[in-house]
Amino acid sequence: MEPLRHDDPSKAGGHRLLGRLGAGGMGVVYLGRTEAGELVAVKMVRAGYAGDEGFRARFRREAEIARRVDNPWTVRVLGADTEGERPWLATAFVAGPSLAEAVDRCGPLAEHGVRVLGRILADALAALHGSGLVHRDVKPGNVLLGHDGPRLIDFGIARPTDPGAAPLTADGVVVGTPGYLPPEQAEGGDPGPAGDIFSLGCLLACAATGRPPFGTGPADALLYRTVHDEPDLDGTPAGLLPVLRDCLAKDSDGRPGARELIRRLADDPRSPHRPVERDATTWLPEDVVRLIAARAARSLE
Repeated sequence: MEPLRHDDPSKAGGHRLLGRLGAGGMGVVYLGRTEAGELVAVKMVRAGYAGDEGFRARFRREAEIARRVDNPWTVRVLGADTEGERPWLATAFVAGPSLAEAVDRCGPLAEHGVRVLGRILADALAALHGSGLVHRDVKPGNVLLGHDGPRLIDFGIARPTDPGAAPLTADGVVVGTPGYLPPEQAEGGDPGPAGDIFSLGCLLACAATGRPPFGTGPADALLYRTVHDEPDLDGTPAGLLPVLRDCLAKDSDGRPGARELIRRLADDPRSPHRPVERDATTWLPEDVVRLIAARAARSLE
């Protein structure tokens, strides 16, 4: 966490802002505290974009979507003001690293850990898809690891699956993160729920091997490989290969649904409905558990 800067606000609604958690081109995420003492993550639009009605509409939709999804593996919305001078959205704070950082610093997960992670994130996607929504940006950077499990975050480019819904991005424009988006999205199409499954397959392959399945490099090269090349799954545990290959099918009709994926990722296929382990210390590597603990301690300083 970084200290607040001189031009940062000190409050957002009833939330006192304590420091900066991160920043992007269009907004800043702050660590805040509610009047009741609960820590929150506050996403606030930069002043330069607050007057852009198109951007404000996207932010308004993000808040609406986050409120619609009721699932323990997404972050709970605690407050929002999408009409104020500086729109903001407050969610429960997850005091841990992203999956991207954890894999980069600590290496890949064991097969059991990948299975637990996959079942949890598939459950979050099942709730999202059941609400008539698609995420469109499932990637390691949008998964936060807490002591009580992972959370899928950032609904900034999520959208309804209803074909009659008004789009907030232009037709043919590629949205999402190259290297994790599905072929249909790479070609400028509008992905449905199966697109999120492809992205989850990329995420799980990265968690299992320590590298994205379509490599790294310029965006256009990643998009080309996604459409035309087979994923690099070398080093993936043999037990995960069939399900990951199906998730990464080029044809969206060949990918499993979120509920089927939960069943297929069970350690024991005879007990597919066994509850997942909420305690991350039972399935994450010790180095990652220590990283989560260090982040939690730092947030309380």
